[in-house]
Amino acid sequence: MRDQDPRSGPAEHRLSTKEAAEVLGVKPETVYAYVSRGQLSSRRVPGGRGSTFDAKEVETLARRNRREGGGSPGSSGELAVRTRITFIDRDRYYFRGVDATELAARHSYEEIAEWLWTGQLRPGVSFTAPDASVQAARRAVDALPEHTSPTDRLRVAAIAAAAADPLRFDLSEEAVLGTARTLIPTLVTALPPVLRDRGRDDGPLARRLWTRLSGRKSDEASLRALDTALGLLVDHDLAASTLAVRVAASARAHAYAAVSAGLGVLEGPLHGAASGLAHKLLLDVLERGDAAPVIAEELRAGRRIPGLGHRLYPGEDPRARALFALLEEIPRAEPALLAARDIVATTARHAPLHANVDLALAVFTASSGMPATAGETVFAVARTAGWIAHALEEYGERPLRMRPSGIYVGPKPPQPLPEQ
Repeated sequence: MRDQDPRSGPAEHRLSTKEAAEVLGVKPETVYAYVSRGQLSSRRVPGGRGSTFDAKEVETLARRNRREGGGSPGSSGELAVRTRITFIDRDRYYFRGVDATELAARHSYEEIAEWLWTGQLRPGVSFTAPDASVQAARRAVDALPEHTSPTDRLRVAAIAAAAADPLRFDLSEEAVLGTARTLIPTLVTALPPVLRDRGRDDGPLARRLWTRLSGRKSDEASLRALDTALGLLVDHDLAASTLAVRVAASARAHAYAAVSAGLGVLEGPLHGAASGLAHKLLLDVLERGDAAPVIAEELRAGRRIPGLGHRLYPGEDPRARALFALLEEIPRAEPALLAARDIVATTARHAPLHANVDLALAVFTASSGMPATAGETVFAVARTAGWIAHALEEYGERPLRMRPSGIYVGPKPPQPLPEQ
């Protein structure tokens, strides 16, 4: 606990523990947790048992928590993580300080991944998977039931690829970068192609992924949209899956295991699977020709409308804006785009929500002849690069630091043994 010397400097405005907790929007116990982590300094009350806190220091911490928690006081109070990877601010987001939408518009997914990992651009970079890794992943994925979800297939592929890599426990930066450049193409190549004779295992990753998602012949505009979607989704600060990856990396799990942890969290309906819900909603609107009855049914059932709103963006999701702009250049996407606009306009009658990237991704997958699960696959493949960037960053931190303190609220011990 850092106690300030009462003799140092002029007197400043001090807050009690209760007052500091109110400013931070947390419990008093959490205020002392901040002190133990070095995020706040405290001073003992002369002749008393309590502590006081510098008001300016408390307010600075509160502002940081609101910024990192998307405007919710105290939402990030339990765990704040310094990162140099992604910054989100006022309906824009940045990768290592560079506007992410501009990067995605001008560079391939592979180039953006390299930028996240190394801070350097490698024009024309391509990722290649070793045969041993691909064969191990394919055998494992092919053994799964036909109804297996894409995220489960990717997770199994990651585990199989790990088993085929005897050097996976080398956590040096060079080794982890080598893993990153082979794991991502391994995951894509392990997915079964929609048409067995059209699976591509070379060229840009977006082209390889297309053959795993659609039975239609690709065109440059569609491949550009897919590649841009991958680049836009590569990272988004400390989303739930990314936090899971950092926790695993903090325990010094190897990169394959860290990615597997992220895939496990991604499968939730509030995360990676959200685009699938938006896809189904979009198809329903297209079938009925009107969003009003579809939205009415969703609201009557007490469900939130998928594809709308984002707690980090009060305005339109910049990822959606960038992807919609590309989809407007694809003629066959026009019906789905009109349906998406109808959804936004209809919902705006009771809630002014903007489209998020899940709705834009749904327009892309629905208009490309892809299943509802395709958006989840795109999301998972894209985010793998971001997860590895965060794992690399976490490997450079103190081990096991990602351990928040639990606040026990159960029966006061000691309790008697339960009766048989």
